[in-house]
Amino acid sequence: MADAQGLFGPYPASREASGTSWQPQSTPIGGYHFSRGPWMVMVHGFADAVYDRQGGPRGDADAFVPNMGMLMAQRPAGRGTLGLRAMLSLEPATVGSYGYPLLLQTGETADGREPLVDRQHPHDLFMELGVGYSRSFRGHGSAFAYLAFPGEPAVGPPTFMHRFSGMSLPEAPLVHHWLDSTHISFGVATIGVAWKGVKIEGSSFTGREPDEHRWGFDSPKFDSFAGRLSLNATADWALQLSAARLRGPEQLEPDADVDRFTASASYNRPLRGGANWQTTAAWGHNRSEGRNLDGLLLESTWWSGRRHTLFARAEIVEKDELFPNEPLAHAIFDVGKLSAGYIYDFGVASSVRFGIGALGSVFRLPAELEPAYGNSPRSFILFVRGVVR
Repeated sequence: MADAQGLFGPYPASREASGTSWQPQSTPIGGYHFSRGPWMVMVHGFADAVYDRQGGPRGDADAFVPNMGMLMAQRPAGRGTLGLRAMLSLEPATVGSYGYPLLLQTGETADGREPLVDRQHPHDLFMELGVGYSRSFRGHGSAFAYLAFPGEPAVGPPTFMHRFSGMSLPEAPLVHHWLDSTHISFGVATIGVAWKGVKIEGSSFTGREPDEHRWGFDSPKFDSFAGRLSLNATADWALQLSAARLRGPEQLEPDADVDRFTASASYNRPLRGGANWQTTAAWGHNRSEGRNLDGLLLESTWWSGRRHTLFARAEIVEKDELFPNEPLAHAIFDVGKLSAGYIYDFGVASSVRFGIGALGSVFRLPAELEPAYGNSPRSFILFVRGVVR
């Protein structure tokens, strides 16, 4: 698989991540791979059994099972390459409509009436159903198209569930809605051109984020637009700049359009004995109705190649949805979070592993939030993981 060609261009498949995004080419390829005739197939997935306790007056505790299953297949077709993708999650049942506790997290709704605050929404059953096609030219270039319902437009870095630096953490980042929350858009059409280590692409997609009905499909609108420039100068680096105009992304504020700008850099370093270390730095900016909100993320994961995984994530973000009602509705608060954890894996088969892990987090809050969140809230997560990798 490491020598296989990518779906969207004449480069190794290891360069491709979620949607049409790029990651460092030296990133280890996860999943179980096999061939059937002209088809090259990959199966990937994970499930975590999680106990989550978020501290402070607005904290909560819960047990839940985040999960995802993915099937990818590609083959030569005519003078190009055809690819099919499907990604599903049972989180509507195993996490629930109100999501899981996560201090300072905001975005989307559980019931169509009240916003989710201090909770992370579940994924929909259908996370991606997509088809892609590329045509190579002059040995180093390609033109490609990607159509998905749902899928991921050309916005931001690879989504947190698919980038090596973030996939081991059992919770979503606070800057999710600054960087990669568009990874489940019900209606995506992307075209692009790649030449060696440079890629330019544009998308038309549905800006509205998924509604509270997590088992079905939302109506495609194709009312939003995005463009992204990606640069992989070496096998160990992946950089991207992107901009998007999202039409009414939040269901409860349908008239509030968002201009989103992102920049990110990921560095991957293969180490001795199959070990790997990857770090991602990312910035996201949302501009809506005269409010300008920034989010910064730095995350890093080291994997020993067999038993041990260490990970950490630091975030600073300007939040304006922590209080849905007046007088603090849309008040902006500059908050921070630092998380770190460890996973011990024990193998069952060559591509399937189980492990046990823990994560702890501390928060940096302005004095104005102490009456609601307490002086120094803490949180921790304990989890058991099964993953095809």
